[in-house]
Amino acid sequence: MDPIKLPPLPQDADLRRLVHFSASDGRIWLAGHRMLLLHVEALGGLRRELMQTIGSEQTRRVLKRAGYASGRRDAALARQVRPNATAYEQFAVGPQLHMLEGAVQVTPERFELDLEAGTHLGIFRWDHSWEVEAHVKHFGPQSDPVCWMLIGYASGYVSAFMGQPVIYKEVQCGACGHGHCRIEGRPLKDWPDGELLQEDYEADSMLVRMEDLHAELESLRVTLNPRDDLGELIGRSKSFNQAIELLRKAAVTQVTVMLTGETGVGKERFARTLHGMSLRADKPFVAINCAALPNELIESELFGAEKGAFTGAGTARPGRFERADGGTLFLDELGDLPMAAQAKLLRVLQNGEVERLGSTQVRKVDVRVVAATNVDLEAAVAAGRFRRDLLYRLNVYPIAIPPLRDRVEDIEALANHLLTQFMAQHNKRVAGITDRALDAMRHYPWPGNIRELENLIERGLIIAAAGQMVDVEDLFPVPPSYQHATVNQSGELQHGTPTDFQALYDDLQRRGVSLDGLEDGLIQEAVARADGNLSAAARTLGLTRPQLSYRLQRLNKPG
Repeated sequence: MDPIKLPPLPQDADLRRLVHFSASDGRIWLAGHRMLLLHVEALGGLRRELMQTIGSEQTRRVLKRAGYASGRRDAALARQVRPNATAYEQFAVGPQLHMLEGAVQVTPERFELDLEAGTHLGIFRWDHSWEVEAHVKHFGPQSDPVCWMLIGYASGYVSAFMGQPVIYKEVQCGACGHGHCRIEGRPLKDWPDGELLQEDYEADSMLVRMEDLHAELESLRVTLNPRDDLGELIGRSKSFNQAIELLRKAAVTQVTVMLTGETGVGKERFARTLHGMSLRADKPFVAINCAALPNELIESELFGAEKGAFTGAGTARPGRFERADGGTLFLDELGDLPMAAQAKLLRVLQNGEVERLGSTQVRKVDVRVVAATNVDLEAAVAAGRFRRDLLYRLNVYPIAIPPLRDRVEDIEALANHLLTQFMAQHNKRVAGITDRALDAMRHYPWPGNIRELENLIERGLIIAAAGQMVDVEDLFPVPPSYQHATVNQSGELQHGTPTDFQALYDDLQRRGVSLDGLEDGLIQEAVARADGNLSAAARTLGLTRPQLSYRLQRLNKPG
């Protein structure tokens, strides 16, 4: 493969527009990911502390892996920002972001790339390396290269860009007396000492051992407490942990549990988890939504019915209590249970006996009842809609499940867990969720709680492009607006909003929408929202009705 004559790096205006300075809340964003401006002196001090604590070799490996992770993250932007560019222009996103982030000045000297063949050779000159500056300041001139985080970035970026392991070496370093640094990279398989180079990007033996010990401890904990399994319940917030602690204490008893909380907080998941923790875990878990069945059917569903007990009862069948014998019965939306069924339920709770409709035979059942409601049962009692004696019997052990807006610390873990589930369900892979999207979710009030989060994550996965990050625009039909400033050609802050034409252009490029496609989409959407009223649609678009009719004729014209 002959080296190509390198054109200059493309203009970086498209990358600068991805940097948003939000001075009002003290955050900086790069394409939806939160960034930091740190003093080189602070990073140099951290480097010195690491060197003095864990030694030069371990510090090198830690910093290389940190840079590697950063490079991989930036690689996700390459094709997203420049979808129709040449391979060289797409590849240049990495070096240009490295410069924009203030790490080093990059000058390409040789660039060969064949993605289909999986071959690559890159030689780049580095000037003004922050690592050379920081390292020499604290440790003086060196005999070995010191741009560890920068070389890790290059290796991580190109590995992700090519989809195979690529290793860059620093063959000259300013810390070693050279006038500038120079790096050279090629696929791992093309380095004679590739396995040795790869070791720097593998977990340290110390960290591996710590992880092994943690795994052994977790395995021992599960062995000692085999039923203490939270299943799909995920969280670490204080309010969540308080509810879980109450759940654990109830699990080893036979107490009737009342789960309270808003619609969508996951009451059935808590009930299933309680069942899984209990000594009844190997017995049935049966759930019934009391609000989902007509009043005339709820008793037969709960207690069963004999043949001919009512019109349509062609055969005898057991109710939910009999089917849950030995296990757990979950009564959801308990506040909607009719009064007649409430009286029979009270008898089951008191005596452990059920009678099917149309029968005088009493059947003994051993069932643990877990009830759930999102209404105020005390108010229902006062209004005469709920039996007070039943409330006392059910409300022995109440557990309040917190709404999602009170579990801000749990949102990221929940969102990533749901994203993994939906990727498997829809057979579609994305690279994750951007920091900006996570931030928007943390500040959202979540009136629909966990159920709404599920819907939002599924929507985001479907809308986001395969292999890309799910961003805030993918999640919310009407994304929250942010005031921000970008960086202009002169390096000055330029104020604007994400709805300006620059951001709109970037979004259209990311989604691959043409100008004609944008116009056609806007026209169709305006007509749909106006329920086919062309005059109303024209007004929303700033057109006359004849002008809109002309565009519709062009849009519907075949060919």
